[in-house]
Amino acid sequence: MGRTIKIILSLLLFICLLHMPYGYYLLVRFLAMAGFGVLAYQAYNDKREKEMIIYIILAVLFQPLFKIALGRELWNIVDVIVGVGLLISLFTKNKSVD
Repeated sequence: MGRTIKIILSLLLFICLLHMPYGYYLLVRFLAMAGFGVLAYQAYNDKREKEMIIYIILAVLFQPLFKIALGRELWNIVDVIVGVGLLISLFTKNKSVD
């Protein structure tokens, strides 16, 4: 399930590079917060503390309730970095299989 979440989130984040309606970005924030929350929980259960902390930070960064105003260009950079990071994490070895 973790692999599927990572693939979906990375695709959603890459689509954010296009000019989309505001509702899409809001939807991505909700889905990213939920997805990173699930990934953090899985990392916690698998005793991967560093990953858990990273996913919690990402869930807070993308949460839609208290928006962090970074500007479109900076958000695009964040989206690419996080999307690429999620894809890279698919190919790295973990202690447990997703």
